[in-house]
Amino acid sequence: MDAGRARELLEQERRRIERELGALSPADNSELSHVDQHLADQGAELYQDESDQGRRLVLRRELDAVERAEKRIDAGTYGLSVVSGEPIPDERLEAYPTAERTVEEQRRFERGA
Repeated sequence: MDAGRARELLEQERRRIERELGALSPADNSELSHVDQHLADQGAELYQDESDQGRRLVLRRELDAVERAEKRIDAGTYGLSVVSGEPIPDERLEAYPTAERTVEEQRRFERGA
C-alpha cells in the first residue's frame, strides 16, 4: 500500500478514536456527586462510568495501534507482518489500517498459539 494512502487511513482512524474519546462522559471521582441521589440513579451512574472506563481503555489501545502503524510507515515496514514479514493484503489494510499481522497470523495470535 502506498505510504500516503496509509497515512490518510490512519489519520481517519485517529480522528474517529479521538472523537469517540471526547464523546465519553468525563470521569467524575467526586464523592459529592452521589449526595442526595436515589440508589437506582447511583447504580445507573456507576454502570455508565464503568462502561465508559472500559471503552476508554479500548480506544487508548486502538490509538496505540495507530501510533505503532505510523512508526512502521516511517520505518518502511508498514504493510508487512510484524510476525513473519509477509505482506498484508491491501484489502485488509483498507479495512483495518492498523493491522500488524496477516489474517491467519492474527487468528493464531488470538487463539494463543
